[in-house]
Amino acid sequence: MKIVRRFTEGLSDPYEGITWETRVSEIRDVEGRVIFRQENVVVPSSWSQIATDILAQKYFRRRGVPVEISPDGREYDARQVFHRLAYTWMWWGKEAGYFDSEEDAQAFYDEVCYMLAHQMAAPNSPQWFNTGLHAVYGIEGPPQGHYYVDHRTGELEKSANAYSRPQPHACFILDVEDDLVGEGGIMDALHREARIFKYGSGTGSNFSKIRAEGEPLSGGGMSSGLMSFLKVFDRSAAAIKSGGTTRRAAKMVVLDVDHPDILTFVRWKVEEEYKVASLVAGSRLVARHAREILSAYRSEGDVAAGGVRDAVGRALEAGVPEQFVHQVLRLAEEGMGPEEFPVYTTDWEGEAYATVSGQSSNNSVRVSHEFMLAVQEDGEWPLTARTTGEVVRTVRARDLWNEIVLAAWRCADPGLQFDTTINEWHTCPADGRIRASNPCSEYMFLDDTACNLASLNLLAFYDEEEGRFDVDSFVHAVDIWTLILEISVVMAQFPSAEVARRSYLYRTLGLGFANLGSLLMVMGLPYDSDEGRAVAGAITAIMTGRAYHMSARMAAEWGPFPRFEANREHMLRVVRNHARAARQAPPEEYEGLSVTPMGLDPGHTPDYLLEAARRVWDEALEWGERHGFRNAQVSAIAPTGTIGLLMDCDTTGIEPDYALVKFKKLAGGGYFKIINRSVPPALRRLGYSAEQVEEIVRYCVGRGTLKGAPGVSYEVLREKGIPEEELEAVEERLRGAFSLRGVLGVWAFSAGTLDRLGVPEEARKDPSFDLLGFLGFSEEEVGAAEEWACGAMTLEGAPYLREEHLPVFDTATPSGRKGSRAISWRGHILMMAAVQPFVSGAISKTINMPQSATVRDVEEAYFLSWRSMLKAVALYRDGSKLSQPLVGAGSARDRVAEVIAEAERAVGTARPAGRVEDGGLPRGRRRVLPPRRTGYTQKAKIGGHSLFIRTGEYEDGTPGEIFLDMYKEGAAFRSLLNSFAIAVSLGLQYGVPLEEFVDAFVFTRFEPNGMVQGHPYIKMATSVIDLIFRDLAISYLKRYDLAHVTPEDLSSTELRREVSLEGPLHRGEEVPRSRKDVLREEARRKGYEGDPCPVCGNFTMVRNGTCLKCETCGATTGCS
Repeated sequence: MKIVRRFTEGLSDPYEGITWETRVSEIRDVEGRVIFRQENVVVPSSWSQIATDILAQKYFRRRGVPVEISPDGREYDARQVFHRLAYTWMWWGKEAGYFDSEEDAQAFYDEVCYMLAHQMAAPNSPQWFNTGLHAVYGIEGPPQGHYYVDHRTGELEKSANAYSRPQPHACFILDVEDDLVGEGGIMDALHREARIFKYGSGTGSNFSKIRAEGEPLSGGGMSSGLMSFLKVFDRSAAAIKSGGTTRRAAKMVVLDVDHPDILTFVRWKVEEEYKVASLVAGSRLVARHAREILSAYRSEGDVAAGGVRDAVGRALEAGVPEQFVHQVLRLAEEGMGPEEFPVYTTDWEGEAYATVSGQSSNNSVRVSHEFMLAVQEDGEWPLTARTTGEVVRTVRARDLWNEIVLAAWRCADPGLQFDTTINEWHTCPADGRIRASNPCSEYMFLDDTACNLASLNLLAFYDEEEGRFDVDSFVHAVDIWTLILEISVVMAQFPSAEVARRSYLYRTLGLGFANLGSLLMVMGLPYDSDEGRAVAGAITAIMTGRAYHMSARMAAEWGPFPRFEANREHMLRVVRNHARAARQAPPEEYEGLSVTPMGLDPGHTPDYLLEAARRVWDEALEWGERHGFRNAQVSAIAPTGTIGLLMDCDTTGIEPDYALVKFKKLAGGGYFKIINRSVPPALRRLGYSAEQVEEIVRYCVGRGTLKGAPGVSYEVLREKGIPEEELEAVEERLRGAFSLRGVLGVWAFSAGTLDRLGVPEEARKDPSFDLLGFLGFSEEEVGAAEEWACGAMTLEGAPYLREEHLPVFDTATPSGRKGSRAISWRGHILMMAAVQPFVSGAISKTINMPQSATVRDVEEAYFLSWRSMLKAVALYRDGSKLSQPLVGAGSARDRVAEVIAEAERAVGTARPAGRVEDGGLPRGRRRVLPPRRTGYTQKAKIGGHSLFIRTGEYEDGTPGEIFLDMYKEGAAFRSLLNSFAIAVSLGLQYGVPLEEFVDAFVFTRFEPNGMVQGHPYIKMATSVIDLIFRDLAISYLKRYDLAHVTPEDLSSTELRREVSLEGPLHRGEEVPRSRKDVLREEARRKGYEGDPCPVCGNFTMVRNGTCLKCETCGATTGCS
């Protein structure tokens, strides 16, 4: 094949004109700890720091590189990786005879290196992981049970080692037969899945062949049912996710809607979420009552004592299992009572979610056209036995449908796959039906096949000066990457003999794109508009039509895929339907379709794109009719999570943008705030002047300074007594600040400055103290200054911006504090409907719905997806997972969420419930300590370190504050101890019983610990915290069960008022939020999901197709 140079024509080498830069790549977790660092990383200077980090952390080979290339055996230069990929593809292309000459092979190599370096395109992650390790570095490794088909002989072979043939495929669909241990059966599928996960790929399977619960077994007895095996697969994937070598496992589970176990499957994740809620609430309840029983026993020393009996009675009444109560008391009698009782949380990576099943897969129900009609007509629906095909029972279709819709509303699963539509666009139906998809749902084909993906960065092909999409360059790139993916089929090895054989027979490819949302914004087109959908549809039509044309040209030289002739008429029918959609043919012209696709609308599609789309499909059909096609499929719209970050895409796959202001990582560490790169060119495209663009951007992102600000200004703060050097430090922090109070707290200023400002000593240790309010600034003044310095984070209300242009800048969720606009779920579905008619496979995308979305909204979204000819749909209602915090989660007003938020503030459900009431101390509003107060100071040594405990008391002698000092410890430890004392003091002042703190913190174990000197009653402590709360318990609660020395006589100064142990708690109105909750809320206001990354812990996860990706480290929950 002849390779034409387009990007490298006239260049001496593919990197001519690129400036190379040496950087440090470092990724830190949410606590600031370094989890990855590599120095001397060489990348193009145009690359962002996050793209640098993705390449260094994810894709550089870290060992095995020959010492003559890298002394430490690891890759460090982007050109090494580009060469590893491009050379390997070129070598295999030459080996298989794909190039007419050496010059064509070299042109191919240069064009590929150019596109990779300029971030124009990227293959899926397994290519970066595996391709070229043997061809370039000679890395082999023992064989792992892979197979391949020799392209010269067509014979199936077993791989000689791990890397001479790479595993470049990201997407697999595996068949699972109803056989426990036979080849192709349940345990064999488990083994094949593990091999796929190990090499960084994902897989999906339709489990509908497995017989239902209660169906007879061949050897006698009854089947345990589908769900018992699904739980085994789930645990396997979870284990590999935890210990995997490359990335977390990605898995799809599909079940046909007529399977007898379908209701159990639909309810699976809902019930598991309920188990999580039960574990969280139950663990708190059990721990509370167990501590109460232990406390009563330690105080009275007899299991038959009245206090113990009362505590036991309350525990049993609350539902604590009597055997557990029995164990606690028996162990207490033997002096071996447990001191800690685990309390579970709703954190996604926590023990509660790890305990339940169903968390390692995306679940989808396979629904047919007949089922959807039965739902509409309120008909009956048969569930059929897997062994005989007989109807086991009949259910009302609408009842089953309602279960699916309700489950999706409650926990975002299951999604739907529209079986009839999928198979009507199937190019090879003579060889069987399409039954499943890969985990992200973009690859849909026959079982036991695989697909390797690549994505084109659409924004790289847009000419801003001309205001046009560069069709010629795009078509050239499609040709090159279709060839790359075809060569990848030649060189690949596969996890089983059957997958290797069938992937050779059909040679499916998955070319897609990224940055569509950014492209539309730069073009000045709203994502949710007829014009935006028309452009998206036309570009997709050009991509897939040209890829099929390239496939037909390859078939003319090397022959069509082996199973083409058996499916010839079917495939040509599908291609004709694609071509008809490009011409917006009337419904009657389509062949064999139940749902009419959304064609290209000539009234909204730019002429040059419309003509190009129609031309490529005409050429594809003409060449295909003459020569057939080399590949059964050529395109799929993947989420492009990690590779999207590598290409510096603001948007991934088909997704719109998630925020208008981004926080970009600096090469030297830290972040700075920047407007979305698409906004300024979009404003220019819409006709705004340079001055207007500057003002609009300034409104959105802020000025980064308080100089000249309204209200809280640099000048006013200086007049109030804050020195300029401290104000300049504030100015520096404003560069990346999200809010004004985040940089203007008491912690930001020296003690001398706080003295001049008159800030009380007590307030300096109060994390909730409002310094700006103390200085006399009103909320209006603070808000005005915040908008001036930090920006509105939205374009709503921006100067000069016309109302009709606001939709251009709509994002997936509302932006900033003032933003209320967001793309509706209908807009997401209609965009998919515009693109789907021009995709061989399907589209990976999650339909975002606000927290306030109703069950009826979910139902309408599913129906609209079916009527819009989508192949699959997955919904995510904001806040539908227990792991996502409810408060602040909603993008729209949700009255129920507001009621719960008010109740949480009033009742204090965020902290463990107490069990005793401090005698007469109301737990409600904050109880203010008297200005002059009594207390005591206790000095003691623990492990050789001096500790001072100081208390402040109310008039009745109960404690209201504590101060802790360890002068010889480091600054960080002292600050942490001081903050801890403030937190405890606030709790005491808001009514948290001291006994709660005591039971929570005694026996806490960390260094320094050991012998205690200087304390009359305590001689050993397991930590500083243990010593503190033993001392407080002895002094104020007479808890001599925590003392090592019992006093024979106490002076009057040592006696403290006994605390009442009767009556319920009156919980406080103010609940201190955890740092994690604060980080989550701030992350969501920045446009992130609010979930911590499972790899680096940062709260920078965004929706990515049907999965999530981390904007900090690039980790994804999918397979791209």
